[in-house]
Amino acid sequence: MTPVGDIVLDSLHSTATKIFTGAVAACNIESAFDRRIRFEGDTMHRLIPDGSGPATINLSSYKRIFVVALGKAAGPMLETLLNRMKRRQGLRGVCCWNQLPKSRNWRIRYFEGGHPVPNEDSFAAARATLALLKKAKKDTLIFFLISGGGSAMFDLPLDPQITLDDTVAFHQLLLGSGAPISEVNTLRKHFSAVKGGRLAMAAPEAAKVSLLLPDVPLRSLDALSSGPSSPDHSTVAEVRELLAKYELAEKLPSSVRAFFERGDLPESPGNKGWLPSYSPFFPRLPKAEAALARRVTAAATMSGEDEAFRDSVFEILLSSHDLVENARALAEKAGYYTAVDNSCDDWDYADAARYLMERFHSLRAAHPRLCLISVGEVTVKIDRTPGAGGRNQQFVMACALELEQHLGERLTVLSAGSDGIDGNTRSAGAIADPTTVARAHTFGFHLKESLAAFNACPMFTALGDAVVTGPTGHNLRDLRLLIAEPD
Repeated sequence: MTPVGDIVLDSLHSTATKIFTGAVAACNIESAFDRRIRFEGDTMHRLIPDGSGPATINLSSYKRIFVVALGKAAGPMLETLLNRMKRRQGLRGVCCWNQLPKSRNWRIRYFEGGHPVPNEDSFAAARATLALLKKAKKDTLIFFLISGGGSAMFDLPLDPQITLDDTVAFHQLLLGSGAPISEVNTLRKHFSAVKGGRLAMAAPEAAKVSLLLPDVPLRSLDALSSGPSSPDHSTVAEVRELLAKYELAEKLPSSVRAFFERGDLPESPGNKGWLPSYSPFFPRLPKAEAALARRVTAAATMSGEDEAFRDSVFEILLSSHDLVENARALAEKAGYYTAVDNSCDDWDYADAARYLMERFHSLRAAHPRLCLISVGEVTVKIDRTPGAGGRNQQFVMACALELEQHLGERLTVLSAGSDGIDGNTRSAGAIADPTTVARAHTFGFHLKESLAAFNACPMFTALGDAVVTGPTGHNLRDLRLLIAEPD
């Protein structure tokens, strides 16, 4: 908390927290589901058809229906689908979530996958899914329910000789590399037996519907949970370029390094020529982001050369644009002039902090009552064993050092993950204001030292400025709020 006498800063902290939590809560999976899909008997209607697949799917045409749910929203997505789809004949499935639900359907096998690195259940869930999909034939319809976090939560090395310990070390190395998520997931896709389209390839004859909650840029949807059901357009040549670019090869466990150095390292399925000349997922227009914000997230068929992808249907249920628009509506209702700037997506956290603080001060000169909104993820390159923290708390610490120059002004910065988890902590993120540095000193914390040690969480927890929500059942990227009020 801020000093007792500073009611305004306390109020700003509260306002920022309410906008964040309100924006996440408004991204309701059930409502989003009902806007995109409706079931009538055994018929599934796509409510926003775009010519990229059938407007209706008759479930009675299939003897078996398989459901594979994975990621941080796997539980809510699965429950919503099962509540609306009354068909139970031939229904079987796998759910890999970061918790085990209290209520379970006997037709589904549940696993508690690890995050931010895999665990035994991550491997077990992947094996169970491959075994299930092996049974799929032409008379099978598969629902893939995919949300962010599945890259770690659900994994199995393509090389069966690679152990879980080496897989964990590989994931940890990628997380600290400073690479953007699309590049990290390019490496994960080529490493894994269940990513980069390999789940779709495991059931080549079956019909497939993928329902997506992306935590990646919409132009990089195949990076969502490393694209288990979508064709991959990255190549082995790119993998080797990335290993060199981030100087990873020498740091890899020996088994993983040997795998990537294989001369016959296989390309991912469907990696050639699958991108359509135009898709609402990959708009070519200069104002692509504005177009996407207007809900150009209609379904597209990401058809690859392989038959396994030819008739696949993809639907985006929610995205980070919903998160932004919800935050904007709440901020405007609270009387703030709002601006959205997502330019720093995938930037280094320090560069993003500098850029957004400069933009913030420029805007508030004309709009003293301001809420600058930014969505996306920043990167953190870790060069030592980290403390307790995450990219959001690291970003907020960097902003706090700049805010110190504005003592007496009514400013606050919040950055938090919509999944309720930041890095290796139980916090979603943190809040800072012009008094953060001074208050931290009174508790024995020095921000520059905490920043260098990647150890933000103890400080923000001691100050009462950690944003703690618990797991939200979402993963729609990170939300940053920079709020100013006139003196």
